[in-house]
Amino acid sequence: MPHKPQILIIEDEEPIRVGLEDLFVYHGFAVDSAADGPGGLAKALTGRFDLILLDIMLPGLDGFEICDRIRAVDRVQPIIMLTARTADADIIQGLRLGADDYVSKPFSVTELVLRVQAVLRRSGATGDAAERLRIGELEIDALNLRGRRGAEEIPFTRREIEILRYLAAHAERPVSREELLNKVWGYARDCGLETRTVDIHIAKLRRKIEPDPAEPRHLLTVRGAGYRLRVDPA
Repeated sequence: MPHKPQILIIEDEEPIRVGLEDLFVYHGFAVDSAADGPGGLAKALTGRFDLILLDIMLPGLDGFEICDRIRAVDRVQPIIMLTARTADADIIQGLRLGADDYVSKPFSVTELVLRVQAVLRRSGATGDAAERLRIGELEIDALNLRGRRGAEEIPFTRREIEILRYLAAHAERPVSREELLNKVWGYARDCGLETRTVDIHIAKLRRKIEPDPAEPRHLLTVRGAGYRLRVDPA
């Protein structure tokens, strides 16, 4: 029998949780769920899920804390955050803690399924990309998701490494936001999804790789064209 992707839904609002369970069962997933933060974290830490849908506002333990605790032991677990909060600070916080993407409530079920499928397509994909990257004084071990600048060790998420690998492989030209969504996140071109995920991940990466994120020297914005990465030979 073909493998059914295992998805964990951590959502305290019963109508939404039950609706999501039915939705993903219909789309061929094996689904488990939790209605509060502590129960969701316990299940998430078993490591048996291909993807976690994680609400932010939860009783007992919020989604930010759950995401942070998952990332402390597993930097590659795919996580999509569900949020009724639309403030940039909340979205940035979720992605800073290592979520792969976010979806704002109320959401289109078609959009949510597309995003889940896109994250799953990309999870675990390594391709033939470089194992090590050198960006200025920072040397990045892509396989182990960490970088080093002198004595400082810098952790990266899988998604951040995928972005850097793709930009490094196309360093001769700017890469558009839409191309990154297609090639790194796996979204179909012209699918009409609205997301600030690329912009937020670029800002996160600049804080890690740039000596001065306000004056980037390596991860550059090319006005009207996208982003370009200046890398050194590894």
